Amino acid sequence: MAGFKERIKSSIQLRLSVVLCSAIFIVALASGAFTFLSALDEAHELQDSTLTQITQVLKKTTPALAGSSYISPAIAGDDDANVIVEFIGGKTTLPSARFQLAPPLTEGFQTVTSGQNDYRVLVTALSPDLHVAVGQKTSARDEVAFDSAVRTLMPFLILLLVLLLIVSDLVRKVFQPVSRLANEVYRRDEQDLTPLTYADIPNEVRPFVTGINRLLGKVEGAMETQRRFVADAAHELRSPLTALSLQAERLSHSTMSAEAQERLVTLRLGINRAKNLLEQLLSLARAQQLVSSQIALSHVSVQSVFRQVIEGLWPLAAEKNIDFGVADTQDVTLHTDEVALSTVVKNLVENAVRYTPSGGRVDLRLSAESGRVIIDVEDNGPGIAQEKYDRVFDAFYRIEGSGQEGSGLGLSIVKSTILRLGGEVSLHPAPHFPTGLLVRLKFEQKK
Repeated sequence: MAGFKERIKSSIQLRLSVVLCSAIFIVALASGAFTFLSALDEAHELQDSTLTQITQVLKKTTPALAGSSYISPAIAGDDDANVIVEFIGGKTTLPSARFQLAPPLTEGFQTVTSGQNDYRVLVTALSPDLHVAVGQKTSARDEVAFDSAVRTLMPFLILLLVLLLIVSDLVRKVFQPVSRLANEVYRRDEQDLTPLTYADIPNEVRPFVTGINRLLGKVEGAMETQRRFVADAAHELRSPLTALSLQAERLSHSTMSAEAQERLVTLRLGINRAKNLLEQLLSLARAQQLVSSQIALSHVSVQSVFRQVIEGLWPLAAEKNIDFGVADTQDVTLHTDEVALSTVVKNLVENAVRYTPSGGRVDLRLSAESGRVIIDVEDNGPGIAQEKYDRVFDAFYRIEGSGQEGSGLGLSIVKSTILRLGGEVSLHPAPHFPTGLLVRLKFEQKK
């Protein structure tokens, strides 16, 4: 019950449905009670009218004997519903045999008790010396009247149920545009900051949508400023780092002590790491700023992209003695940006090679099904815990204890680029190895 109350407090749709249905139910209950009582009263009046008509018929006839009685035959075996007619001599001092009415007789409708039963009786004078009493058990009358009233009420109850269902459905449909808007916002990528549309949005919700669009505009401006800063800083730092790298290269050819040579090696490694980080930052900035107008679409052979990536990363794989290659020879042509696709595959393969132990294996697979092209990069390394699948796409996020140096930008670049190419990226446990990771790319195969 407490949970339901909390749901009502937090849901306008549920609150409106409950209030409307409750109001309709209360009004319908009052109306139904009035209808039921009216139908019950009408049934009793009809039964009294029947007794009156019987007495009117009896006035047209003269019974042979006073004090005699007549009971109508049972209808469908229901003896309680019988109509009892009793003729009572007006001047006798004896009570009636059936209804036990004692003189002086009172004409009109009356309720009398005879034995263990109550009767509704109409006493009418046929002549100064003769009365007739026409009656029926009140229990039978009440049962018939109740059944009649219930039958009158049943269509009303059915219509009430239908009305409640219609109201609930109408309320749900009224809130459907709001639900669609919420689902649209929920399914959006964090990089998609385009304004929300006002199509089918109720006027009451439009100010809220306007506020969200303004907030999206501010966020987009802030993110654009951040991206420009990253790109500009990387460009500005590239020249001095290149100069430092050249100076370190020249310095390595100079005569110096062993200690100085050792420190120079460390310096050159640090410069190279900084240069790699800058290249990654520039790649991330380009991927985040990539828009549809900047994508150079062409028909790209995926196997050709595989060969380029393998040739570029072969020295890194050979250094770790990693079995590295394409698992099948099937080729598929994609209508996409070749440079962007190559960047994505290169980042994935490089990550796999770096995190796979020496003597391991990295496989590239390609398949097409249901109009979609699927590219898999699978390794038999330590893999990634499934609860961290979403986190590894964040910029600069690195898994602790991996023992590998890196910027933590590879998968972030992959996701940004894939989304702008209209594809999907997902992580899975390696299906062909006891341990490892499978990165799957999906693209629509456009003609």
